[in-house]
Amino acid sequence: MPEGEPAHLDTVVIGGGQAGLSVGHHLARRGRPFLILDAGQRVGDAWRYRWDSLRLFTPARYDALAGLPFPAPAHSFPTKEQVADYLEAYAARFQLPVRTGVRVDRLSRVGGRFVVAAGDRRWEAGNVVVAMSSFQIPRVPVFAGDLNPDIVQLHSAGYRNPSQLQEGGVLVVGAGNSGAEIALEVAGRHPTWLAGKESGHVPFRIEGAPARYVFQPMLFRVVGHRVLTVDTPIGRKLRPKLLSHGAPLVRVRPRDLTAAGIRRVPRVAGVRDGHPLLADQRTLEVANVIWCTGSGPDFSWIDLPVFGDDQHEPIHRRGVVAGQPGLYFVGLSFLYAMSSGFLPGVDRDAEHVVQAILAGPALSG
Repeated sequence: MPEGEPAHLDTVVIGGGQAGLSVGHHLARRGRPFLILDAGQRVGDAWRYRWDSLRLFTPARYDALAGLPFPAPAHSFPTKEQVADYLEAYAARFQLPVRTGVRVDRLSRVGGRFVVAAGDRRWEAGNVVVAMSSFQIPRVPVFAGDLNPDIVQLHSAGYRNPSQLQEGGVLVVGAGNSGAEIALEVAGRHPTWLAGKESGHVPFRIEGAPARYVFQPMLFRVVGHRVLTVDTPIGRKLRPKLLSHGAPLVRVRPRDLTAAGIRRVPRVAGVRDGHPLLADQRTLEVANVIWCTGSGPDFSWIDLPVFGDDQHEPIHRRGVVAGQPGLYFVGLSFLYAMSSGFLPGVDRDAEHVVQAILAGPALSG
């Protein structure tokens, strides 16, 4: 533990991405003591280690956190490196107390205080904010282990660029946004198949002028931020579908995939003779498989009774856990609105949680 750092704190924030930094900014503005713990070696590392060509679907004018504009042209779509550098600059600009290289492995409660453990270090706190996304553990079907060992397998969480692939065909499994964008990238060098059912697509270019002045404000400021929330009937109805099926294709359209020579195939149902077996009973003899099958939450380190029957999503109301006073969540998909898991929406959720913390007693020392 750094010299002079207290072991008893008012608030510990677990996660130093956009959610954790937003919480830290609002706590700092109100003079509340806190500490942010992050597993990465640098602020923003969660973005740096995603695939190289990744860009946001939200233009820079919607990507700023409170107090610091995003340093890119307003209508540009920032790269993952720009986002990572922005978060690092944000932490420095507001002198937020972030401890990097600290992976929390247990959160429990002893008496009236939370205990946050990371290896042989521990902190006690009156409040804990779990500021992490819903995407921590890559999902790969069990039968992936039955594929021929000569096939290179990657999950989108570990994919960086086509140099990781060997010569031969590539099967991209999952036709969502990550699958479509990665398939387009690898199709320039490899015969490529894309497996899975598309969940719809935006029927126009998001970079175009009509999108800039009509679609973007309507989606990011109205529909995704104010209409699709847990407080509206339509938001409550669509929330389970959006969480389970994902968003429609935003940047890629089906004809882009066709133009790139990508062959669309049904979902992968299993393995036959070491090769991917499709739902129509065909097998594909490919040299590479990229699983764009999503990721799930990992709250196994939280030793508190705050989860529902599925043990995946904490029971909360706008991030406030009534059953464990002092425990909060920020950064989860659709925590309050469709925008909650993205830069345009995380700040509102963070401020709401900080207001809840302020309503309770100061518990440092």
